[in-house]
Amino acid sequence: MNKETIQDQWPEEATFCWGCGKNNEHGLQLKSYWDGNETIATWTPQEYHTAFPRILNGGIISTLIDCHTTGTANAAAHTKSRDKTHSMFVTGSLSIKFHKPTPLDKPVTLRARIEEMDEKRIRVSCNLYSGETITASGETECFRVDLAVFLGK
Repeated sequence: MNKETIQDQWPEEATFCWGCGKNNEHGLQLKSYWDGNETIATWTPQEYHTAFPRILNGGIISTLIDCHTTGTANAAAHTKSRDKTHSMFVTGSLSIKFHKPTPLDKPVTLRARIEEMDEKRIRVSCNLYSGETITASGETECFRVDLAVFLGK
């Protein structure tokens, strides 16, 4: 497994996300890595991430899946880029399925993989595990944007 995080390779403008931005001290600080043909991230919930006693909030789960899959899309696009320039893909759609309550008492693991990819669109699927149990799954469709236009520069 490559231990350099996907998020640490991004341009500075892309590092302020509440879910995965290294420059957002109040955020979740999700870190994703390549592991073969998929990406993996492990994140530890805190008591204040609760929805119900001992259960992780669904909005946090959605954010984790969104950030991990979008990070996967951007990393895959960067890997495929001939000149290794950074293109920016953002979430166009997000679909989440909650299979079982996710306990707060242990870390969660996310595993994502590219399902479809072309120059303008990348579809990524992801499972969120608590231990060996899939408690949620999701899919994002990410679209390429011009970073300067997207950021209003």
